[in-house]
Amino acid sequence: MNTSTHRSLSWRRAATAVSALALALGAATAATPTAAAAGRPDATATNAVSAGWNDYSCKPSAAHPRPVVLVHGTFGNSVDNWLALAPYLVARGYCVFSLDYGQLPGVPLFHGLGPVDKSAEQLSAYVDRVLAATGAEKTDLVGHSQGGMMPRYYLKFLGGAAKVNALVGIAPDNHGTDVNGLTRLLDQVPGAKKYLESFAPGLNDQIVGSDFLNRLNEGGDTVPGVRYTVIATKYDEVVTPYKSQFLNGPNVRNVLVQDLCPTDFSEHVIIGLADRVAFHETANALDPAHATPTTCLSR
Repeated sequence: MNTSTHRSLSWRRAATAVSALALALGAATAATPTAAAAGRPDATATNAVSAGWNDYSCKPSAAHPRPVVLVHGTFGNSVDNWLALAPYLVARGYCVFSLDYGQLPGVPLFHGLGPVDKSAEQLSAYVDRVLAATGAEKTDLVGHSQGGMMPRYYLKFLGGAAKVNALVGIAPDNHGTDVNGLTRLLDQVPGAKKYLESFAPGLNDQIVGSDFLNRLNEGGDTVPGVRYTVIATKYDEVVTPYKSQFLNGPNVRNVLVQDLCPTDFSEHVIIGLADRVAFHETANALDPAHATPTTCLSR
């Protein structure tokens, strides 16, 4: 086998390993497309406003004085990830907003693929926009998957702690994921990690042991002044092991939905898109002074 052929085979194997990892993450995190899938981003934005969120005329009430910013997961977007939770929070009197971040050139609709530190910069700018529009001093953040982990970079390195009261992470990959061992394929194929970094750096950043995660978690999981809630499911097949989602530090509450409802079989997608147990715990985390017990019957 000549050198050229060997190099070609190595890159093919790298591409295969990366594709398998991307498919595992993508199939498990991408939401069902709405109007945006038809190439009408203006219709998507209109749908969100008509559903009561991303309304920049909304002014927080005395009961809920902070706007809520929703942060989608990998392969998600500002609307599809929140078709259930955003209206749920709006109905409870919150001003709710959501952003798109981590876009790659030529990849519409599916976001959260860019470098996570750059995505955190986008979140920082978006929070400033929301605070300016609402007149609030601080916001609360709710994120699914990468969206529950990425804001921690904003809090720790970009001054976000002064502007955020609480972070609620639903199935967040706070300490990375091995996707049930699938990421080990990258170590077995020469060039695979380099290929992944060039193809979708946001995926590479979320692998357990990545340089990004080592920096994020060095010196502790939390920063002073912010309340943290993690809501996880033991059936998570994407962020594995599921206990890696939990945070350590002051002002942290780690929640396993099966401790509240043993018959909750939500996995990584459903816990963020449609799980009313997780939704009720999110509402409790946003307003702990008026929290009520969460059960299988919570609505």
